[in-house]
Amino acid sequence: METTLKQKGQKWLQWAVHNPKKFFTYSMILLSVSFIGSLIQGIFFPSETAFKIRPPVLYSKSNMSQNPPVNNDKEMEKIVTELKTLKVKRDQNALEKEDSLRIDYLFNQYQKLKNGR
Repeated sequence: METTLKQKGQKWLQWAVHNPKKFFTYSMILLSVSFIGSLIQGIFFPSETAFKIRPPVLYSKSNMSQNPPVNNDKEMEKIVTELKTLKVKRDQNALEKEDSLRIDYLFNQYQKLKNGR
């Protein structure tokens, strides 16, 4: 079986080497028919999933940006109470590196909620 495939492949290759003009002509006809066929398929029988590209979740509207002001006020109150507890910890000179990072994060969240972003 493999020998017949190899022999046929070599036979086709030898024919292509001896008849380059015919090989080129047949190749171009095959490519043109394939291109026209794919155009017809794309125009008359479009794929259902071809143009259903959804934006990444990062760019879609999220629920966080649509929070009502009441929720913002509650979140701001939570942030303020946590910042007060961290202030007490600072007064006792017991702050750690993680606490300072937490303070920065909470302050940024508070500013975002206050500015309505």
